[in-house]
Amino acid sequence: MMAGKLSKEERKALIQEAEKERAEHPVKKTESGFATIDKAAEKLENEN
Repeated sequence: MMAGKLSKEERKALIQEAEKERAEHPVKKTESGFATIDKAAEKLENEN
């Protein structure tokens, strides 16, 4: 098993979590923890 390899269920959960965070915390001009989560989710979506 490769390190960092996510199952579809894990990937979906991460994306849903990121979308939830985005909805609760509108994007600010500064690079926040939420922006980092968004980038991680976007990267996972692009790999799919």
